[in-house]
Amino acid sequence: MGAAAGPVVDVHTHLVPNGWPDLSATCGGSGWPWLRVDSERHAMIMVGETEFRPVGAACWDREVRAADMAADGVDVQVVSPTPVFFGYERPAAQAAAVARIFNDLTLEVTAGDPRFVPFCQVPLQDPDAACAELDRCLAAGHRGVEIGNHVGDRDLDDEGVVTFLQHCAEAGAPVFVHPWDMPAGPRLDRWMARWLTGMPAETHLSILAMVLGGVFDRVPETLRLCFAHGGGSFPFWLGRADNAWQRRGDLVRGRSEHPPSHYTARFLVDTVVFDPAALRLLVDTLGDDQVVLGSDYPYPLGERPAGRVVRECTFLDDKQRDKLLSGNALRFLGW
Repeated sequence: MGAAAGPVVDVHTHLVPNGWPDLSATCGGSGWPWLRVDSERHAMIMVGETEFRPVGAACWDREVRAADMAADGVDVQVVSPTPVFFGYERPAAQAAAVARIFNDLTLEVTAGDPRFVPFCQVPLQDPDAACAELDRCLAAGHRGVEIGNHVGDRDLDDEGVVTFLQHCAEAGAPVFVHPWDMPAGPRLDRWMARWLTGMPAETHLSILAMVLGGVFDRVPETLRLCFAHGGGSFPFWLGRADNAWQRRGDLVRGRSEHPPSHYTARFLVDTVVFDPAALRLLVDTLGDDQVVLGSDYPYPLGERPAGRVVRECTFLDDKQRDKLLSGNALRFLGW
């Protein structure tokens, strides 16, 4: 397969700093995540006394990341927060304080290295505070923002979230949407079912909320938006959504002016789908201009080597492969 004509960009990677201040003391509240350091290269994110996720040096050591990037043939990583730190369920002042801490730590880890493109987090439950933190971060060196796909029961068509998205469009900040805070319960708390079923469903629901809530009819077309994990289950069920919009418009159409398929050019999705048939569905359904390389590095459910399916699939020609590995991401970043 031919090499990409431009730099290979992975838009979906995460970072965890190697330590942070006591968040209860600095931000207020209790039950914040903390880091149990087990060795120089291994640690555990803790929530209270519960082990949330093991992490390694790849989360905070940029030279480890750079070595993995070189092995995978990746030139640039977009580095986003890990969603457990969002704090959307907390008072806005607490979420704003923790966002400032982690955003500043992210800049310390990436430290102006052109291989890494830092994305910030914001207190999305408060649109004014979210806009203010975005502006501060853009001035400090962040290049975009990662947001969760909902704030409690408020989805991405919530007026406050729409206000923030409009501000992102005006500021020229790309937005990466990542699912988080999935439903739990006996049927979902085994086999990592929250991640295997809940995450795809969360993203599907949020894209529908933007479509049927009329968000794409209201926000500028200059908004650059990308959804994680291949857009969840939305691409597979787009035909079902169109059928429902046509046949049960009395219930389904909401505030949208057009059926869901009309809006597929308004957002991108990443390639974290792991299978050539699934990647082909994305390209066939959304178009080869709307899919960007993502890996979910450095977490175990991510793709390694990053971009393997894009490089190995046989249905893409060299021009299409270059779009997925490079060109579409450069457009998303505004480069």
